[in-house]
Amino acid sequence: MSESCNHQCDSCDQNNCSSRNAGIQKAPANPSSHIKKVYAIMSGKGGVGKSLITALLAVLAKRRGFNTAILDGDITGPSIPRMFNLHTKARADQVGILPVETKTGIQVMSMNLLLKNETDPVVWRGPVIGGAVKQFWTDVVWGDIDVMFIDMPPGTGDVALTLFQSLPVDGVILVTTPQDLVSMIVEKAVKMAGLMNIPVLALVENMSYFTCPDCNKTFHPFGESNPEETAKAFGISKVARIPVNPKLTAASDKGMIELFEGNWLNELANELLD
Repeated sequence: MSESCNHQCDSCDQNNCSSRNAGIQKAPANPSSHIKKVYAIMSGKGGVGKSLITALLAVLAKRRGFNTAILDGDITGPSIPRMFNLHTKARADQVGILPVETKTGIQVMSMNLLLKNETDPVVWRGPVIGGAVKQFWTDVVWGDIDVMFIDMPPGTGDVALTLFQSLPVDGVILVTTPQDLVSMIVEKAVKMAGLMNIPVLALVENMSYFTCPDCNKTFHPFGESNPEETAKAFGISKVARIPVNPKLTAASDKGMIELFEGNWLNELANELLD
């Protein structure tokens, strides 16, 4: 550690700093929680579909018989409850906060399950938001969970840093869209994961293409892309593409994401859950 260290790891350029993670204690989960695997769904920017990918992976895990949970880390813009049609408020007992269960049995904790009104804004500063995310780990009674998916907040700022430092994340799944900025955005996220010594397991390109229901031809409304090349450049072994799909959009909007049909993430899910 440098003598001039200010303990702000997100702005530090000393990649080999011995104290970057040494001395950073992971937050203990609630004593009644036993969580085997934790995967973070991340992007270098907002609006790319992290919540959708989080939901799809959780549904696939549950379909395979795993005890599954979603920690909605997007405190100011939570959308996971809407996708699963969850409107029941989370409650607490003497042990801790109890997550809300979806129709198929996925355990969910999100800020929208705590607010009086779902449309109330969360006007908090970064440290308070980071503390709330941390409490979703320490104070929630998750029970026995085989795999937890974390819907990360956008970008690589304070809340993401708190989450990576506090929670035992086993790997990151990056989400992007087809555009010229993809390489730069992916590189930012990859570098942050690297600073935290967390492996990037896959790159998922959302809104990748559109298949015409009449002629069955494939079109690229946002332009041709090559996520495989981008992934290779950053040493990411797995790539998946999610199409622009009206049925998938409708399922998300109507809270029926657990009924989705599609094999786009099957291979990735098999590897994560193996």
